[in-house]
Amino acid sequence: MTEEQHYQLADFDYDLPEALIAQTPLKQRDSSRLLVLNADTGAYEDKHFYDILDYVNPGDAIVMNNSRVLPARLHGARPETGGHAEVLLLRQDHGDVWETLVKPAKKSPVGSTIVFGDDIDNPVMTATVVGELEHGGRYIEFHYEGIFMELLEKLGEMPLPPYIKEKLADQERYQTVYSKVDGSAAAPTAGLHWTPELLDKVRAKGVQTIELTLHVGLGTFRPVEEENIEDHKMHSEFYQLSQEAADALNQVHATGGRIIATGTTSIRTLETIGSKFDGQLQADSGWTDIFIKPGYQWTTVDAFITNFHLPKSTLVMLVAAFTGRDNILNAYQHAVDDKYRFFSFGDAMFIKR
Repeated sequence: MTEEQHYQLADFDYDLPEALIAQTPLKQRDSSRLLVLNADTGAYEDKHFYDILDYVNPGDAIVMNNSRVLPARLHGARPETGGHAEVLLLRQDHGDVWETLVKPAKKSPVGSTIVFGDDIDNPVMTATVVGELEHGGRYIEFHYEGIFMELLEKLGEMPLPPYIKEKLADQERYQTVYSKVDGSAAAPTAGLHWTPELLDKVRAKGVQTIELTLHVGLGTFRPVEEENIEDHKMHSEFYQLSQEAADALNQVHATGGRIIATGTTSIRTLETIGSKFDGQLQADSGWTDIFIKPGYQWTTVDAFITNFHLPKSTLVMLVAAFTGRDNILNAYQHAVDDKYRFFSFGDAMFIKR
């Protein structure tokens, strides 16, 4: 089958023992394992993340998503009954109105109130349901005094992925060391392996580090349900690239360097903009629902760092668009056989040509 032909969902499945799903982060971020894969030949090497230094060259640029995960899970109560309500922030719609998921949704009709804080009669913050969406979604307007993000830090919890059952001891381990722009519902996890010291060594080698922003939505965990993957509708995520970053990256290509993306979120941003402007980058922001799958014509990214992704996910399809389906599934089989750690707190890959 050529990469231009249509694949079915089952073509991106693989067997993963549950024991290989990493439940907690390693003590040292850059000590995770690194599977280095040549996208053209399918050859791979077993390394550690700190060995990334051996695979980057002077003149290259490493691109990183500086989005920061919001402590977006709030536990509240219904003032009439004292019943529990869980609110998960998905994205800010406008002002103090947010698109959310509420559990139990049936008990949260339009006009109902949820209060937050230890004292139900004197809450720290209240919220009014102002609109309904499908699948338990609600538009909620928050009412509070002070600064919303500070209250969220106090009241909210980190919304870990559904396959992580362990409680996270240190909330910062689900943030990258360069995170600074609040807005994600999940971490751009390929970046969790970087340390400030390793980034300093990369720069000392003559490699630029350049930031962009893409706010990760929970749609990243939404399973593909259509057997014909062409029928899958991708979720939208907000992205932003500055003119300064765009100019630097264009210069990297002009002088023969590589653009190395950290994670699928950086890839989605760069390829969205590159596709829009014929392979050149420029300042841009907006919502992307780009679906990168085999047959996609790459415009911008030359190599990338990524974690191991869920079977039958759009992220496996994205990686397969760069490596070819057989090469990535062979590498995943090796990772399973060699007991690599999978998913958000798991090990990484470096994929190059």
